Amino acid sequence: MKLILEADIVVKGVIILLAVLSVVSWAIIIQKMLLFQKVRKNCEQFLDFFRADMGSSKVLDRAHKATMNPLASLVLHANHALHQGSTTQSDRNILSRALERTKEGEIWFLENKLSFLATTGSAAPFIGLFGTVWGIMNAFLNIGEKGATNLAVVAPGIAEALIATAIGLVAAIPAVIGYNYCVQKIRGITHTMDQFVSELTDSNIFDKKS
Repeated sequence: MKLILEADIVVKGVIILLAVLSVVSWAIIIQKMLLFQKVRKNCEQFLDFFRADMGSSKVLDRAHKATMNPLASLVLHANHALHQGSTTQSDRNILSRALERTKEGEIWFLENKLSFLATTGSAAPFIGLFGTVWGIMNAFLNIGEKGATNLAVVAPGIAEALIATAIGLVAAIPAVIGYNYCVQKIRGITHTMDQFVSELTDSNIFDKKS
């Protein structure tokens, strides 16, 4: 902590920036973990209800009451599209377009803020490296000013530089792991949506429009 407080203003700025990136990354990771857990649970429950063949009215009613549920959104948007669809298009074509648009929207929602993790994971090490280079540069300037090359003169600047590098890695590593975790979970949810779209298309839930 003492080294950070005594560091050059540029190195302090680098450390503060990396700390902010780290805190925000952790906040996103935790928020996404809770979101994916909730979405997965809701999807499983809705899928079981749909496969129980409770009838179109009950499925639509369940979908209207659902929250954080991509499968319910698929049902609702498909039903709305069929009711509002053009008479020049077949129901299957309208249904297919509505489901594809809804799926893309749900994926976009799940991927929201992941670009921050990707950016932090790729940029943080280089930001830390900049702090490292700046700290080493200051160390050599200090040597030139004092005309001494002993460890007591060189060590503080080198230590400041290494701290910037370490914090850069501390910010980057969780961001990369969190990003990969989120991508994997989104792929799983996307696969579930794809399966549900196939089941929904083949079902007779929308055969009778109310």
